[in-house]
Amino acid sequence: MILVCGEALVDLVPQPGADLWRALPGGGPANTAVALARLGGRAALLCRLSGDAFGRRIRAHLVERGVDLGMAVAADEPSTVAVVGLDEHGAAEYSFYLDGTADWGWSPRELPEPPGKTRAIHVGSLAAVLEPGAGHLLAWARAHRERTVLAYDVNARPAVGLDRSAVAAWAARWMDAAHVVKASEEDLAWLEPGRDPVAVAEGWADRHGLDLLLLTRGGDGAVALSPRWSDPVSVQGVRVPVRDTVGAGDAFGAAVLARLSDLGYLAGPGVLATLVPGAAREVLEFAAAAAALACTTEGADPPDRDRVERFRHGTHRAG
Repeated sequence: MILVCGEALVDLVPQPGADLWRALPGGGPANTAVALARLGGRAALLCRLSGDAFGRRIRAHLVERGVDLGMAVAADEPSTVAVVGLDEHGAAEYSFYLDGTADWGWSPRELPEPPGKTRAIHVGSLAAVLEPGAGHLLAWARAHRERTVLAYDVNARPAVGLDRSAVAAWAARWMDAAHVVKASEEDLAWLEPGRDPVAVAEGWADRHGLDLLLLTRGGDGAVALSPRWSDPVSVQGVRVPVRDTVGAGDAFGAAVLARLSDLGYLAGPGVLATLVPGAAREVLEFAAAAAALACTTEGADPPDRDRVERFRHGTHRAG
């Protein structure tokens, strides 16, 4: 099982041809858990779910898609809402309504011992940086990193209005604890503006002693880095008709964990440390295909494993 921890919220997604928005369950960690379940793995989501109308819809959405909510906390606060804006290329921008909402109110007593069959813990996005819960989540994750692979998705959100230096400090703390880190070019451009993203990623991997750092580059593909390798591993992007990019990064991160599990690298942190460049390329190709397919649907609607495999063997690479 892979245990995902973080927010489960509602995305208000604009509808074409009308001044209307559709309410779709989302949130990076929730999207990741759904994508993992679609790819055939057992995924549990450790989240705080409101009992309001949006919260009930989120819960039903996750259960219908095979996500285990046995560790989810029933929260009294209202659900978080994100309003999505799309540019002419379908790229998503977000505005968040999150003051006093359910996703950030973690207390230590709400964070359980992970089940014995947990192969990885995945944490990221806003839940990893918003107090009062972020500090409790970090302490909980650190306590389990010696026996379980810890994956961290930076997923910086400038639209929330947080101070850049504060987010960078949180990211550094999480990277010190994590074995696997995923970041996008947009994350790096905001946290370390004006610098080459691959150079920044290499510096992060070295500085924090990461086993694997994944840099996503949108239509230009993705890069995997490790201090143990002489060179980065990269794959090109995949040409698809883009509906929107909502959830594409989450599909990528889920597919990385799913493929690492397939190949046996989530048996423990020590096993992950033996990852070789050839296997990393296989992981990147699988994840890039999943992310590309996620761009062809409305909202966070990740592909299943069969669709990813068929697509991988029949598509043309961009570039």
